Amino acid sequence: MKKCLTIISILLTTYAFAQQTTTTTIATYPKTVGYFSVVHPLVTVDKDETVYNFSNGAYTVGFPFGINVLTSNTAGFSLEIVPLIRSTNGLSRTSNVLFHPGYIIRRPHGFNIITRAAFETAGRYGASLVFNKVVAKTKTNNFFVSTPILFRVGNDRPASLALALQLGISF
Repeated sequence: MKKCLTIISILLTTYAFAQQTTTTTIATYPKTVGYFSVVHPLVTVDKDETVYNFSNGAYTVGFPFGINVLTSNTAGFSLEIVPLIRSTNGLSRTSNVLFHPGYIIRRPHGFNIITRAAFETAGRYGASLVFNKVVAKTKTNNFFVSTPILFRVGNDRPASLALALQLGISF
């Protein structure tokens, strides 16, 4: 009986100390992420005309940068500033600066939907709906592609709807 108790004690002790603990990585929120990107307006439509980027010898490009405060796996807030440069007939200038605060709806697999308010120094304002997808990840950066859909009013111009393409990196 004594031998039986000794063997059981040894087996129980071995199993008790042989258990491995697993650790899971849980993201800590809030989490702050910065980013920089390049945006190319593709087309703008209003009641009077349709204007394509690169038409009539003009080209517009923007350089969005911002900070995202991620509050959970499914939500966050964003503040984006976009200086826009317009080149016409060989001359370029900063034509506008866009202040673009928004709410991030985070979806699985690196897909995000961002709703943004829009306030332009050129006198226009409105809203933007941005569809964003992370296309490549590294240990420290994410590379993303976005499709902003822009709605603007104001400054004695007709309401407009525009489509753009945005490529960027978050860090």
